Amino acid sequence: MRTTTALKQLVTRSSCDFLLEAHDGLSARIVEEAGFAGVWASGLTLSASFGVRDNNELSWSQVVDHVAFMVEATSIPILLDGDTGYGNFNNMRRLVRKLERVGVGGVVIEDKLFPKTNSFLRSERQPLADVDEFCGKIKAGKDSQADPDFVLIARVEALIAGWGLAEALRRAEAYHLAGADGILIHSRQSSPAEIFAFLAEWSGRSPVVLVPTKYWRTPTADFRARGVNVVIWANHLLRSAITAMQETAARIVDDESLLNVEPHVAPLHEVFRLQGDAELEEAERRYLPSRAALSAIVLAAGAGADFGGLTERTPKAMLKVQGQPILTRLLEHFAAFGGREAVVVRGHRAEAVDVPGARFVDNPEFATSGEAFSLALAEDAIAADTLVAFGDIVLKRYIVQALLEEAGPGITLAVDSALAGTESEERVLADRADTGRFTFDDVHLSAIGDAVPPRASHGVWIGLLHLGGDGATWLVDAIRAARADGTLRTARLVDLLARVLAAGHPIRLIWSRGGWVNVNNLRDLVDAAGI
Repeated sequence: MRTTTALKQLVTRSSCDFLLEAHDGLSARIVEEAGFAGVWASGLTLSASFGVRDNNELSWSQVVDHVAFMVEATSIPILLDGDTGYGNFNNMRRLVRKLERVGVGGVVIEDKLFPKTNSFLRSERQPLADVDEFCGKIKAGKDSQADPDFVLIARVEALIAGWGLAEALRRAEAYHLAGADGILIHSRQSSPAEIFAFLAEWSGRSPVVLVPTKYWRTPTADFRARGVNVVIWANHLLRSAITAMQETAARIVDDESLLNVEPHVAPLHEVFRLQGDAELEEAERRYLPSRAALSAIVLAAGAGADFGGLTERTPKAMLKVQGQPILTRLLEHFAAFGGREAVVVRGHRAEAVDVPGARFVDNPEFATSGEAFSLALAEDAIAADTLVAFGDIVLKRYIVQALLEEAGPGITLAVDSALAGTESEERVLADRADTGRFTFDDVHLSAIGDAVPPRASHGVWIGLLHLGGDGATWLVDAIRAARADGTLRTARLVDLLARVLAAGHPIRLIWSRGGWVNVNNLRDLVDAAGI
């Protein structure tokens, strides 16, 4: 079905349908995903998104170009707020033809003079168009459309301007006879009384559209009971975005950091999803040479002894946090960034470690071997663009995001600088400490593990790293060297990283502060519920 036809049916059917405001392609896609039947391309919010006033400061050609992106972003019909038609009947003819070409489903024009002023600003001083001139504009628009289903709605501003109910009805009848597909009757009153009075007199002579921005407390059932065809929620996406942006900007200024912002905003991958990156990814697979995909190796062989018997039958990685196994949460974080392939090294109660989408490697000697030995069992999976993680960490997704954003061709570690000076076995020493401003450039590992005096440490490695192409080679070399000198069986992962450093290879760090828990006992399990 053409979008014009869909909009025509929406406007003319007896049920009450709803349009939500959008001001760009992204917000239009959000409107569609929310389940609305159509999009209201608001003149106010389109202008505001450009930082100009709703006084025709945005030219009609700019509006058409901009709304074309909105059309491409969504499959539901778009009804454009066309202000006064941007001029006389001739401008109206050109506008309709241009809108049809870009795929807009219909347009609303209002009976004020060009350039218009927003209806809620000094409305009593706003002159209205001559009725006959406006009827000619309607006829010109309808005569110009090539698609018989293109919708033209006439917006009556008589109530806004204070001219009263009789004048509103007189104008609505004239516009209806001139060929308008519907009437949008507008009001600036907080009560719907004058709107309801109009509806009672109008008696359904043609479809009616309402914009209850001021009388928003009115129950929707009252609109349905009076036969309203379409209700437009006219500016609420932009207004909610303004509030969120102001709060975010103020917080960043105050904190000089993103620490208290990043966990509360949409992750970048959600932006990419709304932009349609999945379609581009599919096209890349079709038209470009193949490239390495993000993968993961998760070490989940350990038994865990400090859980009051919880891990006798349930491996530590399968303990639930907020109703979901730790391992499942971790793999879902990786999948959100394209990590579709995961190898899980199992050990204690291996048969109970069972999550969809993973390949399993078992370490039958888990009780007498260490992390490096488990990793070596999955050596064939160590490749470029691989995440390596402990299977008992619960973390915020933004930590994975930050690691991937900063990852390079070598090895990159996620380090919690808030734990500087602690006794952890994964303590690290960097070439410079975290400054508190979260700058990631050229911060490298100097030492890790036992080589770092606890009080001198700059933080704790959280058990998550990324391997680039070079980094994968370095780590495999470290495994083979440990195997050759007989230390592999009892080596920790930090021991392998220390070998990489000793071989002269740089290891990058990204700082984080909190947002994760290494679940080693019951207290950690309780704390993880807050992540």
